[in-house]
Amino acid sequence: MKKLIILFFILVSCNGIKHTKPTIKKNQFVVSVNGNLSIQGRNIVNEKGENVSFAGNSFFWSNDYYKGDSFYNKEVVAWLKKDWKTTIIRIPVAADPDIHDSYIFEPKSNMDKLEIMIQAAIDNDVYIIVDWHTQKAEQHEKEAILFFKEIATKYGKYPNIIYEIYNEPLKISWTDSIKPYAINVITEIRKIDPDNIIVVGTPHWSQDVDVVAQDPIIGFKNIAYTLHFYAGSHHKWLLDKAQKAIDLNLPIIVTEWGTVNADGDGDINYEWVAKWMEFMKANNLTHCNWSVHDKAEGASILQHQANVYGNWGEDDLTETGKLTKSYILNW
Repeated sequence: MKKLIILFFILVSCNGIKHTKPTIKKNQFVVSVNGNLSIQGRNIVNEKGENVSFAGNSFFWSNDYYKGDSFYNKEVVAWLKKDWKTTIIRIPVAADPDIHDSYIFEPKSNMDKLEIMIQAAIDNDVYIIVDWHTQKAEQHEKEAILFFKEIATKYGKYPNIIYEIYNEPLKISWTDSIKPYAINVITEIRKIDPDNIIVVGTPHWSQDVDVVAQDPIIGFKNIAYTLHFYAGSHHKWLLDKAQKAIDLNLPIIVTEWGTVNADGDGDINYEWVAKWMEFMKANNLTHCNWSVHDKAEGASILQHQANVYGNWGEDDLTETGKLTKSYILNW
């Protein structure tokens, strides 16, 4: 009888307990909530068909010469996700034929670092742009195809992956040079990965999006185009070109932008940073800021000798870092 009485009170007590679902912190989940991204019209949409845009950070070149690869670790990705509310990162795989330790000459070391960052993005539930970082991609199409086939084979099943197949073409023809290269690379990726977004660089350091909008790539789904800007150098003339492309329904991703001059240095142009941010917000554009580095130049977000594993305080951030963080944090 005593056991029955005790059991009765236990059941009564349990019925009085309120069972509530655990609170999901803002930005705790990104990819698992949005799933596979796709292009509809000029917009990026999630798997529910909702328009989405993401804000985050571009890391520095993957080769060892510039030492930006010191920040290629899972701890930095986790810190950016936690402290900056970063939802997308970009990894520029050095692929320029003029750089002695780029992927063209040292594929394994660059690939090893990239794979650390891909896994970090997957583990932290954020999107990642895998960037073939060169201004001469059409000269090494074979290497680009082999590279992206390997990435697609290993990681194409993950919704986190976005392919950027050409960083910044120079002043070359879209129709005669960039577009044929892009079609060849896209064709090979699509044999393996049928749906993850592919971003294509545009002429004149990825600025002539208005030219591309008049002759976009057809026959493939989920293709977007690159726009790069630096607030110190790129003002109304480039904003007008971007608006023209948007008016022509071209899907754009700003895979790289800076607060300073186009050479990565100089002072912050606060006026044009604000104008570009307003433009990107109004047009729902995804963007990554250049760059996660402590190099002594205006575009770096970190002071010299900042912890390469994250855990940065305000004193560790440059003025660019503080400003960029405020935009990403509140995107």
